[in-house]
Order: sequence, then C-alpha cells, then structure tokens
Amino acid sequence: MTEQTREAQKAEEAEQRPAVPPPAVAPEVQAVPDVSDAPEVSDASDAPAEPVPPRPRKDRRVLRAVLRWTAVTVVFATVGAATAYGITRMERTDVPGLATESDGRWEYPTLVKPPLPSGSPGPLAAANLAGTHHADLRALLLPVPEGAKEDKALHGADGWLPTKDYLAEYEVKEDREELGQRLVDRGLRHIAARGWTTADGTRTRIYLLQFGTAAVVDKLIATDAVAFVPPAYQVRGATEVEYDEGFPQLADVSGVENSPYAEIKPYGPEQVRFAHIAVGDVYALIVQSRKGAAPAVPFQQTVTLQSQLLG
Repeated sequence: MTEQTREAQKAEEAEQRPAVPPPAVAPEVQAVPDVSDAPEVSDASDAPAEPVPPRPRKDRRVLRAVLRWTAVTVVFATVGAATAYGITRMERTDVPGLATESDGRWEYPTLVKPPLPSGSPGPLAAANLAGTHHADLRALLLPVPEGAKEDKALHGADGWLPTKDYLAEYEVKEDREELGQRLVDRGLRHIAARGWTTADGTRTRIYLLQFGTAAVVDKLIATDAVAFVPPAYQVRGATEVEYDEGFPQLADVSGVENSPYAEIKPYGPEQVRFAHIAVGDVYALIVQSRKGAAPAVPFQQTVTLQSQLLG
C-alpha cells in the first residue's frame, strides 16, 4: 500500500468516528461532615414521620416580674379598700385628727314603734278622729339609754303605774289631791312609766297617761296641767321655772304639742327640767333633774325621741 493510500484510509476512518464532547467543568467539591461521632439512626419505622418543633418559651424573669407586680397591686388595692371601709364604720372621734368633743347626747337602742293591730290607724291619721293610740302604751315608752341604771320602782304592776305614784312627782299636797281628782274626772285609763339614772347623776322620769279621746288631753294641757306660765301644778324640786326658750324648734315633732320648762337660778341642790307633751289621747310628763345643773342637750333629746314614738 502506498503512502497516499494509507493517508486516505486514516482520513476516512476519522470522519466515521463520533465526535468527542469537550470535558465538563468539575463541580465544586463540598466538605463531607464527619459522621464518626453522629448517633445511630434508628430504623425508619421507629422514627416519627414529621418532628414537631418545640413551643417558644417565655423568659422566666419577665414572668416572675409580672406576677410580683400583680401581687403588689392586689395587696395595695385590698388594704386601701379595707381602710376606706374601716373609716366609714368608725365614729368621728375614732379617726385621728377628726376627734370632736361629745355634745352630751345619750346612746339609745334603735327605736322601733310597736306594730299596730291590723286595720288600725295611727294616732295622727285623718281617719282617727279620737286620736287613739291603738298600740300598747307600755311599748311606746322610750327605752333606757346605754350605761344607765333603770328605776325599777316605776314599773308598777304589769307595767301599769298607780296614779298615786305619778302624783308624787308634784310638790304641793293640795296640788296632788286636786290633780288626782281631775284625772279621775277626765277618765284616766292607765299610766305607763319608765325612769333611769345615768353615770353623771342625771335622773329621768317619763309618764304616759292615756285617756278616752284627744279632746280630753287638749283640755288637760290647756287648763288642768299647764295653764301657760307657770304651770298650774309645781313639779317637785322646781321652785321657780320659766318656759324653755332655748328648746330648738328643729326638735319639735309634727303633730305633737310640747311645752318645755327649766328651773331658773337660784335653784336648790339640783336643777329640774320638765316638759308636757300631748299626742292624740296620750298626755306625757318628762322630768329630768341633776345635782348642780341639768344639761339641756339630753333633755331635748329625750323629749324629741319620746315625741317621735308617740307621734
């Protein structure tokens, strides 16, 4: 074979051989993690299908701070409310800086009028023309104030005082006899009385006299007992008296007639204050006396409260 023939055969074989593509660029080699210390992976059947991500946790310091301030707020609110309640329940004299001197009033139990019989009107009702007190007269007496000693001698039998014991409140014998007869003539039904002595030595006597009608009581007040100034009959120990101009009008009770008097100087070992009261078919006498001088405030208080019970 000639040289030219061999060259032609090589060229023909080169054309028949497939083209070889250019070499691709090698990818960047990444580091392979060392798995020699990695835990063994359990069998796929034991592993959870999808691991649940953990819930975010609050900072415990923040939580403790919130709880602490909440507790402080509750404590201060509770203490404040308790203090406010305590002050509202305290007397003025119990609060530091607000103490005031007592004006001399007595502490009485809560006053409650006795119930009336079913269908019976009160003594001042328009339908009650006779002014009758249908409630038990003994239940209409003012109760004994706190700390006072009750005078058991005024209880009488079954709570009804004999007329002679009431008449003993008057100084002059002739007056007692005359007034006693007038009480009989006016149709006196019965007398309920109560008395006491307080720690300062003030003696109180209350007499409730019940008659048939209000007209009888009006007559008794107008002529038999009071007769303007001075009263017709002298109360024991009250040598010279005058109408008590210092008795406040605000203490008057609507529908109740009262005539207060006070012994004037120079009086004896003790001063006497008394008042006549007329409410419907009941006439009342209230007497207070005390060694030296009888204070005005408890007298006015007693007259007013007894008037409220009767009205």
